[in-house]
Amino acid sequence: MSIEDDLIVNPPAPAIERRGMNPIPISGPSGLSDYAVSPLGVSTTALMRDEVRVAFLGRTSTEDQQDPRQSLVRQLGNCKTALPESWVIVAHFYDVESGRMELDQRGRKENYERFDIPIARDGGIADLLSDAEQPARGFDVVICESISRVARRAFEGLTVERALERADVPLFASNEPITLSGSRAQRVLQRRINQSIAEYEVLNTLEQSWGGLCTHVREGYNIGKPPYGYKAKVLPHPNPTKAEKGHTKSRLEPDGLRAETVTQAANWRYHEGLGYDTIVDRLNADLKRYPPPQPTGSTRARNAWSKSSVADILRNPKYTGYQVFNRRAMRSKHGKVNDPIKWVWSAKPVHEPLIPKWMYDELNARRQARRGSRHDNELNVHPETLRTYVLRGMFFCRCGRRMLGNHRHNIAYYKCGLKKNNRGRPDIYQTHPRMAQLREASLLDAIAQFLSDRVFGPERHTILAADLEGIDDHAAKHRAAERERLDRVITDLGRRQASVLRQAQTGDPDDPFTQGLRTTYNELEAQKRAAIAAAADLDAAATNERSKPGEDDIALLDALPYLTFNLAEAPQEQLRTLFETLQLRVHLTDVTDHSDEVHIEIRLPADDLPQITAQAERTGQAMPTTKERLLGEQAFFAGLLYVPPTRFIQHPHEAKPLVSCGFPPPPGVSDRVGGGEAARHERQLAGRR
Repeated sequence: MSIEDDLIVNPPAPAIERRGMNPIPISGPSGLSDYAVSPLGVSTTALMRDEVRVAFLGRTSTEDQQDPRQSLVRQLGNCKTALPESWVIVAHFYDVESGRMELDQRGRKENYERFDIPIARDGGIADLLSDAEQPARGFDVVICESISRVARRAFEGLTVERALERADVPLFASNEPITLSGSRAQRVLQRRINQSIAEYEVLNTLEQSWGGLCTHVREGYNIGKPPYGYKAKVLPHPNPTKAEKGHTKSRLEPDGLRAETVTQAANWRYHEGLGYDTIVDRLNADLKRYPPPQPTGSTRARNAWSKSSVADILRNPKYTGYQVFNRRAMRSKHGKVNDPIKWVWSAKPVHEPLIPKWMYDELNARRQARRGSRHDNELNVHPETLRTYVLRGMFFCRCGRRMLGNHRHNIAYYKCGLKKNNRGRPDIYQTHPRMAQLREASLLDAIAQFLSDRVFGPERHTILAADLEGIDDHAAKHRAAERERLDRVITDLGRRQASVLRQAQTGDPDDPFTQGLRTTYNELEAQKRAAIAAAADLDAAATNERSKPGEDDIALLDALPYLTFNLAEAPQEQLRTLFETLQLRVHLTDVTDHSDEVHIEIRLPADDLPQITAQAERTGQAMPTTKERLLGEQAFFAGLLYVPPTRFIQHPHEAKPLVSCGFPPPPGVSDRVGGGEAARHERQLAGRR
């Protein structure tokens, strides 16, 4: 007897005898291997039947990636070819959607209805998993063309496989061996390799596509619908082969009135500090001059401006002339705005800007500072609001917060308290007093002195010249010279690179000279990038450093009239309008030692000087002069006992005279009654003069 005769071979499965109408199984060995009957093997109870019921699982991408009809017909054919003879497909589950979708979002679309697919559909993958959990399900196993058709990501694929395994339903693929007696470990190894390859392929394709999009943007080409204010300038594709097929690319160019509208809205926001609601009112007042944006869907068109449309325009960096991509996560996060650090910018401006880059940066910096603040100075809608504050939203604490108005004992204050949410910022929390506050009257006196001396006063040029002498602009001049030198270096390096590239293109790739040209080109590229980085650092330093105004800036003062202000006597509405026109900003310089020093800042845009002049003169006319005020008081005292008028300002603990003026008694009042006292006050007033 040979060794082969001693080997035990699993006998075939026993036959099934029929006695009458009921089949009676004959006892004996099943013929299955030890792997098949182990707890680690595939469930084989249903697979031993004369006919195994199979459910087909298919999936194809959206119509812009492939033809769903042709793909699903091919998948079903490959699955039928791989099935054993006794296995029959009895159900069809398929979807037309991306395989990278999360599992809870799968199987909800109805794209399949548009493609006339000649396969009866019993549902999608969600329906398959639901039916698999039913005890009386109509299938025993599930088959797909490849495991990538279940899902393109391994996590979702494993989730589906695990759900079917818990329901005792095996999952097979036509490109994998369909066996029941072999080692399951080997099948799992092959399955996981296929899932890894599927995920690698889709990620590799997406990464290459993403790199192409980023290169497309850095070269200045636009993606998607042009933003409001621009129109697409269609250009032939730079690849000659694609250009012959009619492929094109597009850049942005200004779109007439719409481009002017973008610039106007930015100027209103920057120079006048207008809120979105005020800008919307101005735009809607003349829709012919400022045509509203039109959305992609005609049903969404409002034919009017809204605050959201204005906000979207002023936050779009494409208006600076740069091409920008990846501002929103359209697919992964449903349009959520990405962190600006993830935005992809072109290296330089590639189309005509509608908003200067420096203005765009400052508008975005101001946006956070003005968050939650209304532009107008009307009463708040809160029922407990009793008054307004003329400097609301214009007075800032050193910690960066707006000073809040407060009114007590008939005195207006601006205060900034220590907030608990500043504990995460020890640089502010540890040095901030419990309460920093200043009186509104003191602030108005300081602002009036500032305007009377430095803006509308006769000595404004002398004061400005003295201030400019204290500014050291040597660093700024050196930086400007270095910036010009770097521009020349960058231009020269680009010219040299172009020359080297022309020589390398005509040379033999294996020639040492041509290889040396490639090395030279790479060295020039490294030098060029270093120069561009140095220029960017200089630009950043120039933005954060105070620069000396030029002669054109100083000449703006000549267009302003000579005025003297007493802001304490001006109506609040006139003051608020004047301050908004001047874009007034007041900053408390230090709060650690309860200092009352403030930094006052105004802006004089050249285009708005006539408006500033008119508003300043209007504010001055609205204030009563000393003579007008005294004549009013004189009329009040006519026919009464004459008392020299005296005005007071009340302080918490004392009353001090603010103005004390005397004048002759009114006609009809006897010199015996107060005449001598009036003459004494007149002499005192003349002595003061």
